[in-house]
Parts: sequence; C-alpha cells; structure tokens
Amino acid sequence: MKAKSKSELAELAGVSVGTLVNWFKPHMTELTALGLKPHMRVLPPKVVKFIADQYDIDITE
Repeated sequence: MKAKSKSELAELAGVSVGTLVNWFKPHMTELTALGLKPHMRVLPPKVVKFIADQYDIDITE
C-alpha cells in the first residue's frame, strides 16, 4: 500500500474528487486518527486503505 493523491483515489473509485471528499465526512474521526489533516493532497497509506475498504475500491497495484 502506498500513498495516493485524492485525484488518483477518486479516479480508481470512478467518482469526482468532490464526491470522494464527501465520503470522508462520516469517517472524519477515524481518518484524523489515521493521519488525515485538512487540505492534504496526498493521502497517507492508512487513509487510502481505510477509504478503499469502506467503499470497496480496488487499489491493487
């Protein structure tokens, strides 16, 4: 697992970056604990994995 930009993760999910960011909102407590900070462009690996698991995004490399 490696870090990904919001746009990379949104593309893998087939959604816009705005929709991806909306998906973050119900999980902000968990994401903050995993290292997400406001206005981050590159998401830490733990955050990428969490979002991919929550929304069934295939992030295999």
